[in-house]
Amino acid sequence: MKSKRRLKTFEVIFDVAALRSAIEKSDKELAKESSWEPTRQKELRKKKSRLEAQLLPFEQITAKMQYLEEAAGLISEEGGEVFISEVKEGLSSVAAEIKELELKHLLAGDLDSANAIVTIHPGAGGTESQDWAQMLLRMYLRWAERRGFETKMMDLQPGDEAGIKSATFTVAGMYAYGYLKKEAGIHRLVRMSPFDANKRRHTSFTAVLVSPEIEDEVTVDIRDEDLKVDTFRASGAGGQHVNKTSSAVRMTHLPSGIVVSCQNERSQHRNRESAMKILKSRLYELQISRQEQKMEDIVGEKRDIAWGNQIRSYVLQPYRLVKDHRTGLEMGNVDAVLDGDIDSFIEKALKASSSKKNILSNS
Repeated sequence: MKSKRRLKTFEVIFDVAALRSAIEKSDKELAKESSWEPTRQKELRKKKSRLEAQLLPFEQITAKMQYLEEAAGLISEEGGEVFISEVKEGLSSVAAEIKELELKHLLAGDLDSANAIVTIHPGAGGTESQDWAQMLLRMYLRWAERRGFETKMMDLQPGDEAGIKSATFTVAGMYAYGYLKKEAGIHRLVRMSPFDANKRRHTSFTAVLVSPEIEDEVTVDIRDEDLKVDTFRASGAGGQHVNKTSSAVRMTHLPSGIVVSCQNERSQHRNRESAMKILKSRLYELQISRQEQKMEDIVGEKRDIAWGNQIRSYVLQPYRLVKDHRTGLEMGNVDAVLDGDIDSFIEKALKASSSKKNILSNS
C-alpha cells in the first residue's frame, strides 16, 4: 500500500496525468482531416514524439518500482534471500533515475528540450588561450558523448600553433539546450603554461555561448539589408573541393554585431543555410533575453573575455580545483571535469536558477 501511495505521489509531482492527456489530445488532432496537411502532420508528430519521450521515463520507473515491491514481498518467504541484492541494486538504480527526472523537471523553458548550438571563443592570450579553448571543446564533446547526444562541428578555426581560434558545433538530443544553457559564460584556466619556456603560471579566459537550435516554425525576422555575407576558402582538413573553392560562409548581423560562420559543408549553399540557422538561434536567444531583461545571460556580446566575468575557474597549479563562482560548488578531480564530468555543475546551476526564479515570483 505504501508503495502505491509513493507511485501516486511521484506521478502527481511530475504531472504524469497531464502528459498522458496531452498525448491523447495529439492523437485526436492527428486524426482530424484538417490536420492531414504534410507540414501540420510533421509538426503534430514531432510534438507527440517529444511528449512520449518525456512520459517514457516515468512509465519505466513505475514498472521498476512495482517489480521491486513484489520482489521485496518475497524476501520474507523461504528462499527469498536471493532477492535481497537484486532489490538493493534496483532501488539504487531507481533513485538515480528519479534524480535525473528531478533535474529534467527544472527544464521547463519553452526551448529547453531543443538541440543546442555551442560556440567557443578564446580571449586575449594567443596560443595559451587558444589551447584552453580546445580543452573546453573536448570537455563538451566528451560530455555529450557520455550522455549519448550527437554532435556536429559547424565551424572550426585552428590556432596558428596549437588550440583553436573558434569553434561552433551542435549538440542534438532531448534537453540538450536545457542542460547546456547555464554553461554560457567566461571560463578561466590557471596553470603552468606548456608554451612558456620559463614555466611561469598563466591565466587564460575563454567564452562559451549557448543558443537553442530553433525549429523552422519559429519566426525570426532578418532583413537582407541587415546582413553582410562573406565567402572564403575553408581551412583545415578537407577534400580538394572544400579547400580550393570559396565554400565557407561568414554572416554578420549588422544591428546586433553577431557574427557566425560555417565551413563544414561541401557547398556554399549548404554552408549558408547552416550559418543562417545559427544566426537565427543566436538572435532568438538575444530577443528572449531582452524580453526577460536578462542580457547578462548572453555572454560575449557585452562582456569582456577577461578577469572578473568568469563563471567557473579551473586551477591546475599551484593546487588542483574547479570552482563554480555562481553556486560555490567545488571539485578537486580536475581531470574528470575536463574529461566531461560536468553534470554536478550543471545540476547545481539549474537548481540555483530555479530557486532564484521562485524567490522573484513570490516577492
